Amino acid sequence: MCVMHSDEDQPARSRLDELDRRILRLFLDAPHIGVLGASRELGVARGTVTARLARLEQRGVIRTWGPRLDPARMGYPVTAFVTLQVHQTPGHESVSAHLASIPQVIEAHTTTGDGDLLARVVAASNRDLQDVVDAVVAHPNVARASTVIALDERVPARSRELLRD
Repeated sequence: MCVMHSDEDQPARSRLDELDRRILRLFLDAPHIGVLGASRELGVARGTVTARLARLEQRGVIRTWGPRLDPARMGYPVTAFVTLQVHQTPGHESVSAHLASIPQVIEAHTTTGDGDLLARVVAASNRDLQDVVDAVVAHPNVARASTVIALDERVPARSRELLRD
């Protein structure tokens, strides 16, 4: 799936050079390496690694340094995708804010096609999923929802593959 962005996003999308890709691959593979360890591993000055990381953060390439959590191992083994049709007159903002207020909604995107928003949700059980979906559709601007339960994760969320030459 190709995601389109506005022209104002252009600086964040500009191509990475080989050193940027090497730095990012290293931190993805060894997140605890630190700047000094990275500079030694890559054979470049510590200041170079620091400056490159700062630039990548400023450009939004690096979004976070936090750990990636596994909802299933945290007691939420059920994953589902909820497609929402939203009343167009008020817009998506209030629905998006509503979704953000529900802890089990771990991601949401505006989409094209039959639905207007796609939310990834997690739940402790199928019964709990019903409660989550009920909370999602409780917003007055949600016209309709369709839910698909994920049976298994075949390709986990990833970005490292984008660092190929």
